[in-house]
Amino acid sequence: MKEEGRKNSTVSPCAACKLLRRRCTQECVFAPYFPADEPHQFAIVHRVFGASNVSKLLQEIAVQHRGDAVSSLVYEANARVRDPVYGCVAAISSLHRQIQALQAQLAVAHAQMAHLRTQNAAYLARVGLGHGQISMGGAGCSTSTGSSSSLSPKHHTLDMVALDQPGSSQPPVW
Repeated sequence: MKEEGRKNSTVSPCAACKLLRRRCTQECVFAPYFPADEPHQFAIVHRVFGASNVSKLLQEIAVQHRGDAVSSLVYEANARVRDPVYGCVAAISSLHRQIQALQAQLAVAHAQMAHLRTQNAAYLARVGLGHGQISMGGAGCSTSTGSSSSLSPKHHTLDMVALDQPGSSQPPVW
């Protein structure tokens, strides 16, 4: 008879039942997601969304997606406490601005690479060295034989040739 009594009640109430001052049962929808050792998580979620709304939400969601939903609720509640007006939208906007700034920097870097490649090709033409004429034997560096492949966006390295030849009056490109 004592065995049956233990099966119907848990030893320690979950954080939600502890905060709401109610008895935690095995059917408690909060117990798997708000453990007793993390009461601050449920307290913040309860303050922002309310226990009834969270309970309804969890009951409507499939069991395999409830953990993700609780993580989202905790994140949004923390964001709402920090910024009551915008919540997590402020973080999303900030990240979006950072992405735009980094994309602009990347575009500038690509333009600089193209400019340097053009300068290098012009310098080689001016010195009288055409494509495919210089090879740095064994070093794995040589000029490309086709001009379209050297400007291809698939190449991420800058193809430059060091011209340290005696009698050359102009300094190397870099």
